[in-house]
Amino acid sequence: MGSRRAAAGRRRTKPAVIGSVAAVVVAGAGFGAYAMYGGGADGDDSARTKSAAAAEQVKSGPLTAAEVSSTAQRFLTAWQKGDVAGAAAATDDAEAAKALLTGYTKDARIKDATFTAGTPAGEKVPFSVKATVAYEKATAPLAYDSALTVVRRAGDGEPRVDWHAAVVHPELRDGDTLVTGKAGDPPVKALDRDGGEITAAKYPSLGTVLDGLRDKYGKKSGGTPGVELRVVRGGAEGDGKGSEEAKGSGAGDVADKTLLELSKGTPGTLKTTLDPALQAAAEEQVDGKKGASVVLLRASTGEVLAVANGGHGFNTAFLGSLAPGSTMKVVTASMLLEKDLASVNEKHPCPKYFSYGGWKFHNDDKFEIKDGTFKASFARSCNTAFISQAPELKDDDLTRQAKEVFGLSMNNWSVGVSTFDGRVPVQSKAQMAASLIGQGGVRMNPLNMASVSATVKSGSFHQPYLVAPSVDGRALATASRTMSGGTLSALRELMSYTAAYGTAAEAMAGVSGDVGAKTGSAEVDGQEKPNGWFTAYRGDLAAAGVVQQGGHGGDTAGPIVAALLKAGG
Repeated sequence: MGSRRAAAGRRRTKPAVIGSVAAVVVAGAGFGAYAMYGGGADGDDSARTKSAAAAEQVKSGPLTAAEVSSTAQRFLTAWQKGDVAGAAAATDDAEAAKALLTGYTKDARIKDATFTAGTPAGEKVPFSVKATVAYEKATAPLAYDSALTVVRRAGDGEPRVDWHAAVVHPELRDGDTLVTGKAGDPPVKALDRDGGEITAAKYPSLGTVLDGLRDKYGKKSGGTPGVELRVVRGGAEGDGKGSEEAKGSGAGDVADKTLLELSKGTPGTLKTTLDPALQAAAEEQVDGKKGASVVLLRASTGEVLAVANGGHGFNTAFLGSLAPGSTMKVVTASMLLEKDLASVNEKHPCPKYFSYGGWKFHNDDKFEIKDGTFKASFARSCNTAFISQAPELKDDDLTRQAKEVFGLSMNNWSVGVSTFDGRVPVQSKAQMAASLIGQGGVRMNPLNMASVSATVKSGSFHQPYLVAPSVDGRALATASRTMSGGTLSALRELMSYTAAYGTAAEAMAGVSGDVGAKTGSAEVDGQEKPNGWFTAYRGDLAAAGVVQQGGHGGDTAGPIVAALLKAGG
């Protein structure tokens, strides 16, 4: 399951470790000679203090090409010779390196490995690996590319390989290990809703999803395991739920990954809810857009019809943990309507600025709407229209609304693969106000926000699922209550107006029928552009997408979501 790397034939003899790196050994020796003798002929060593001499021994400044090349050569040569201690000593974390490099031969059963370095690019040295994996009578060639980075070690400034598990194999994260043996989980032949086989070759976005399905259903679907080399994730055991803490572009558990099959197992069969035509459309929409992710649901049931990620290494659509920006105003608006703090066609303040909890909030381009209605503020995505109601709210009001009505932030969804189920923490003062507009500590992904639109369209929360609960008898998550008829009608009017006349109008042009939408842009520290969000429904379809560092949601994520809604007919 998952992606498979092309294997190369085993060489009979081991080539020299490095071509370009070996060529700089002389330069490295020359550098060492200069460091040893240079400056000593005319200087008076007796005049130097011991402390000054010690200070000179701490190397600093940018690494030279010779230092980079010689350090890489030292590490790769020792590794190839099987000198684990020597290779580990060439890194800045010898203990961690020794453990993983020992497991490379002992647990992963990799032998006859050769490492060939490419041309260094600054401090980074790419290298290729060719080896053989052997387990009992099964053998298979292994070939892949990796890279290492040379840094100055803290304390003495000596050049060392910056140690991370990815040096050993690019699919490894720190804490992961490589293991070869009988697979713990048999392979799974996943089928779409029409009975067609789902493969990563056909749908590149689904590689991580297929890994997750195998992790969850391999032992339940009737298959038998084969022998394979796989990545065993560190701390993978647990309840299968995604972490609530953001890490990089997302958060959550990641399934073990098969790197090489030595002997094939017999796959079990597992049917999913994916629609082949809509999945193909989703793949097309995110193709070439690394930061794009999208999910399409059937609103009345929660069935996942399509899921796609432009970057295939992480399932941001299901596991992402990102601030949703103004798409969160759908949840906030439902709360304000219920509490009579807003009414669709009544006047509602939208000033340029509003201060609360020590923060001064403003709208995009600092606009204001004088004597405008709540409908106008929602459609134009006025931040201060929502922030201005913070003084009337309790710290836990938004958290309760998200949990009780939209089924979010309870960490109990059972989709069929691991998911991050949204996070709406109880906050106070300025952070509470920021959460009203999808910032602060609020975190979502496209699956969560598609579910929000689905809840509005269907009138009640239906937990999204990729594998029907009837397959394994599991219980789906539920929400404790629904919105009143009046609140629901008002919320649909707000989203419909936004799709027709507000910030979502351009993206939704040409999407006919019963539609509603909301745009969002989420500022992220360190990013030049915000993440662009879009959530919408059409008929019985609901979808949401994000384009990281894309800018305004209506311009980036909007066309992706709208295209899927159109494709749904």
